[in-house]
Amino acid sequence: MRVLGIDPGLTRCGMGVVDADAGRAVRLVSVQVVATPADQDIALRLQTIHRAAVDLIRAARPDVVAVERVFTQSNVRTATGTAQAAGVVLLAAAEHALPVALHTPSEVKAAVTGNGRADKAQVTDMVTRLLRLPQRPRPADAADALALAICHAWRAPLIRKLKEASA
Repeated sequence: MRVLGIDPGLTRCGMGVVDADAGRAVRLVSVQVVATPADQDIALRLQTIHRAAVDLIRAARPDVVAVERVFTQSNVRTATGTAQAAGVVLLAAAEHALPVALHTPSEVKAAVTGNGRADKAQVTDMVTRLLRLPQRPRPADAADALALAICHAWRAPLIRKLKEASA
């Protein structure tokens, strides 16, 4: 399974692709962080993120897109930008008929570190180990996107079984 993980953000949007086998082995395919300037028009910033997602989908050909579920944050402006960035990524997935999975930050942290309250450094350390990378992915948005992809790769079989059982 090839998973595109997205850590949505308006200033920095992490995009990471991993391959996963039937077990728990995962392999890095690609990772990038799309940055947009805060002083740029919002429509152009969203267009940049959308184009980057489309380009990556075309290049990497993922089977599924895993996106961090946007939570209400104390900073409404940040939450709004994050939701807008997630929206254009969801649009890119829909344009390519790709299924989308949403995972909460605590689900991702628990899947990758075993602790749903892990900090960014712990997530980055585990992503580095799991993907056998020679150095830590930087910035943190890159590691978070890869963690989302790993989380979905590991959770997808269980999610599928639960859906089959309830049908």
